[in-house]
Amino acid sequence: MAGSCEKLPSSEDAASVKRCLDEANVLKLEGNDLFKTSKWTEALVAYRTALSHLPPRKRPVNQPVDEDPSFSDNADTPDEHNKTPESPLPEAPTEDEVELSKARAVINANIAACLIKLDDNKGVIDACTSALEDDPHYIKALQRRATASEKIDSWSSLARAQDDYKLLLELFPANSPEAPRIKRALQSLEPRVKAAQKRETDEMVDKLKGLGNSLLGRFGLSTDNFKFEPNGQGGYSMNFVR
Repeated sequence: MAGSCEKLPSSEDAASVKRCLDEANVLKLEGNDLFKTSKWTEALVAYRTALSHLPPRKRPVNQPVDEDPSFSDNADTPDEHNKTPESPLPEAPTEDEVELSKARAVINANIAACLIKLDDNKGVIDACTSALEDDPHYIKALQRRATASEKIDSWSSLARAQDDYKLLLELFPANSPEAPRIKRALQSLEPRVKAAQKRETDEMVDKLKGLGNSLLGRFGLSTDNFKFEPNGQGGYSMNFVR
């Protein structure tokens, strides 16, 4: 049961680790079958239940997840792999932690795949971020988070999409068919990030001006009485005008 796997088993308790992984894997495979029949909500429940059978992440584990033959590698299925070079860690994780980390990363990525179908972009980002905490170079999680971040279209989300695409460009070989697509995505993002930055900055300034006017109005003044002009030294000087 889930309760038996809420805490990370000790290194001596390999049987408990295996039990947690086996329970989660059965539910994950059930979710896979439901996903393939377009039962997105039911698959989501199965994946989340599978995740509840695994103990939470103990510390960052940068390990690639293994390929799961139960899925084909295409955009409409929750991918279970994408191997990337391991990064050296100050302290090597235990074998149990590696296996648990791989399982969590895969299930969280599958949760994201369901949420894509359910048009929950924020949920996709949260699930992919959880997957990336266990495997920072999990390609499918990076791709799904970048796509969802683009759809949210805020300054911060577009900037995050840029970061994800830049990392993907490093992870894919130069001759990969994905590389040109990622480069095009980065090119199209640059003006969008600038536009979103300007839009949100203008909105923030308008809100600050509204607050300032509500306070200055008590004294017969408004923010229009204060002019900011470049001082020639990279900053601004403020002048009071009637």
